[in-house]
Amino acid sequence: MSTFAIIGSGPMGLMTALELLKQGHQVDVYERDDRIGGMSADFDFDGLRIERYYHFICKTDYPLFKLLDELKLSDRLHWTDTKMGYYYQGKLHKWGTPFALLGFPHLGLIDKVRYALHVMHTKGIKDWTALDKENARDWITRWIGPKAYKVMWEKAFALKFFEFQNDLSASWIGTRIKRVALSRRNLFNESMGYLEGGSAVLLEKMAAEVRRRGGRILLAQPIDQVTSDGTRATGVRTSAGDQPYDGVVSTAPIQYVPAMVPALPEAFSRQVAAIENIPVACVILKLSQPVSENFWMNISDERISIPGLIEYSNLNPGKGPGEHIVYAPYYMPKTHPKWQWSNQQLIDEVISYLPMINPAFKPEWIRATHCHRYEYAQTICPPGFQDMLPSMKTPLPGFFMADTAYYYPEDRSINESIDVGAKLAAVAASQGSRA
Repeated sequence: MSTFAIIGSGPMGLMTALELLKQGHQVDVYERDDRIGGMSADFDFDGLRIERYYHFICKTDYPLFKLLDELKLSDRLHWTDTKMGYYYQGKLHKWGTPFALLGFPHLGLIDKVRYALHVMHTKGIKDWTALDKENARDWITRWIGPKAYKVMWEKAFALKFFEFQNDLSASWIGTRIKRVALSRRNLFNESMGYLEGGSAVLLEKMAAEVRRRGGRILLAQPIDQVTSDGTRATGVRTSAGDQPYDGVVSTAPIQYVPAMVPALPEAFSRQVAAIENIPVACVILKLSQPVSENFWMNISDERISIPGLIEYSNLNPGKGPGEHIVYAPYYMPKTHPKWQWSNQQLIDEVISYLPMINPAFKPEWIRATHCHRYEYAQTICPPGFQDMLPSMKTPLPGFFMADTAYYYPEDRSINESIDVGAKLAAVAASQGSRA
């Protein structure tokens, strides 16, 4: 039996802890925040407990379904037939069904057929190895043509990736197309899932199970350093001093790792530092009326500098009237001038977009506003990213790591956190005990 320190109490950290505890190891989970959850954590939004960032569940999220079953939470999973919209050049169009595609006036018939064939082809891809080496823009353009790429993708890539927009892996974007395309009840109905009570229901049950199995969760306990004797990791250093462990597992953003683990070889630290990541500032509004009927609305309009709106209450109705929740994410590198804006400036800008999208919008609809920021929100995955990704098992024996980059090529989701957490635990358990 070995002792492990796990850094981070998001779904990945908690899943790693659970798997190690099941194998009989001792586990302490260290969390710098005052609450569990990481990017999945919730907060009190004007009397409503809600996630800081939006989450949704797809039909193919099998590791999540397995965990919900194990924790006896399957009855909390609900499915909604959701709608998509595309706000393009001043008009909101229906999207996401064959009829919507046929009725969209900004693509010709040939482009529409090519677009549909691309989605159908992508749904069936099983092995993403070849597309890992391909450029997403080139791959999509080859399928749907340059005009359709400009109409459907160019603005979205620009607003989410800025200077990185033309250097993305095709497999990274392909898995996103596939995940949403497979989350359908039939050709005409997209079906997305949510947990009644939000992600907190799952996180709290996971944390309770960690404690039940003898693990500890130490909140507001940032790790200053992973200690080493020169040959292997020996534990962690906090404000309370040094704590010895047989193994240390980090699920924090890997950008923190080089400074946190000074004993790592310089070449490995450089490999970690080469992984680029951009922040997000996510505006959340509580409105008395819905902006639209859509759960997900992509936006391409010269006047609007966010890639979309997520009307979460069109997925999870919550308490119904008067509690319409809208997320508006600003993904941007720290070099972007708007990263220096105050939260209120970002909130005000989002509110200024709403009358464009829905002319009936009135300022009186606004019940509450909020903005959360996360420094390492979106990993940049260029072609060949699979070979760029450092190993979970680092060159420092006893130290292991993963973060959202390790979902690649899959999308960021709680499902992927759980899947990677289980893999990380397996790597740590097989290598973690002292020789």
